[in-house]
Amino acid sequence: MKRYDLVVIGGGSAGLTAARTAGRFGARTLLIERDRLGGDCLWTGCVPSKALLHVTAEVQAARRAAAYGLPPVSGPADLAAAMAEVKRAIGAIEPHDSAEALAPYGVDVVYGAASFTGRRTLTAGDREISFRYALIATGSAPALVPVPGLAEAEPLTSDTVWELSRLPQRLVVLGGGPIGCELGQAFARLGSQVTLVEAKDRLVPREETRASQVLRERLEAEGVAVRTGYQAESVGDGAVHGPGGPLPYDALLAVTGRRANTRDLGLEVAGVELTDTGDVRTDGRLRTTNHRIYAAGDVTGRSAFTHLGGTQGGSAATDALLGVRRPIDYRAVPWVTYTDPEIARVGLTAAEAREEHGDAVRVHTLDNDRVDRAVADGRMEGFTTLVLDPRGKIVGATVVSPRAGETIAHLAAAVRLGWTPSDYARTVHPYPTYADGPWHTALTDVYARLARGSGPIGALLKLRRRVIR
Repeated sequence: MKRYDLVVIGGGSAGLTAARTAGRFGARTLLIERDRLGGDCLWTGCVPSKALLHVTAEVQAARRAAAYGLPPVSGPADLAAAMAEVKRAIGAIEPHDSAEALAPYGVDVVYGAASFTGRRTLTAGDREISFRYALIATGSAPALVPVPGLAEAEPLTSDTVWELSRLPQRLVVLGGGPIGCELGQAFARLGSQVTLVEAKDRLVPREETRASQVLRERLEAEGVAVRTGYQAESVGDGAVHGPGGPLPYDALLAVTGRRANTRDLGLEVAGVELTDTGDVRTDGRLRTTNHRIYAAGDVTGRSAFTHLGGTQGGSAATDALLGVRRPIDYRAVPWVTYTDPEIARVGLTAAEAREEHGDAVRVHTLDNDRVDRAVADGRMEGFTTLVLDPRGKIVGATVVSPRAGETIAHLAAAVRLGWTPSDYARTVHPYPTYADGPWHTALTDVYARLARGSGPIGALLKLRRRVIR
């Protein structure tokens, strides 16, 4: 029985980061992967979806080129060519997540199913292994809502949509969250007639209400039929049935949630408990109920993002092997819906902040018609919102614009560091960029406080006005 300092189960973002981190520490590290290294992000998530979105942005630009004197473009795009670009992107990134790329860190890789046989032992294929510490990073899988006939219809999911070889004429998307909106817009741009269905009263319901409205208007302008507040009652005979009549489809895509991959891991034998929702139960240090075993990424229910999963993996490996705690500030974790325009957020929405802090919360919003880069690009439908707590600290931000995902990074630092708008405004931002939106929004609060005579400079200005009179 071979002994390792850290055994990592799962070769996605969390597992790969943990393995590299442990290898850098000189620890004897084993990574067990039952399928292929890279995880959902590489094969069915971040990489393929962003490659497809890039393709469809090019298609959309071609369709609009007639406005600038070029020949008009119409008709459906070539799905095979689009998927070839997706495969190209995956192939270019795959080597970075390979066993060969892990070898310089001293990480051993074993392919096969892992199962715990005790509190500090497990099997991987036909190998018996003991460990000082282990990390569960097995990720999650698409989950279907309990609608009669849905499972029997065998809908596409975010895992299987990449297997499509022909563009569906009519595509119904169940789920108006980030994935549903991204893929719905992408297939509409390729030429499908897309109907986007969301059970709640608005798209991307975790975001600011206005962000949901901006996205809906853009999708509808591109021909997507949006049905919010739609409770699917059944699926059958080539249609989704619900209020207002059936929604016929040639292809059905269900993106209605995910569930943690914990089956056949032998967690009970290892003393690892699950939550009521089926996630691996972890404490603030990402330790499970067996403190020799950690968990990171989607399997914990705390992370739905590649960047957070990777951070958790590195944090767990550092805690286990060095005893150094690296707490994660979950309130400062940004996320992005990669539609066009993008919706990026970090921290609290205005409603969440008022629920937590009361009416002393201040909210400032600047429309993109005040952002010169947006005006130059003709992309003025978005906005920036900053949410301030009673102490004037930035506790939340939303940016709706092209490349909002890049813009939100600086705001994530502001939330983590507890900056005020004055702190944020002190950083000079390049002009003209979409980052002007948050900067000018921060200045809105600075000028408002000066006008009220708040703070030392405001008090000085108030005194100066009195002297001048």
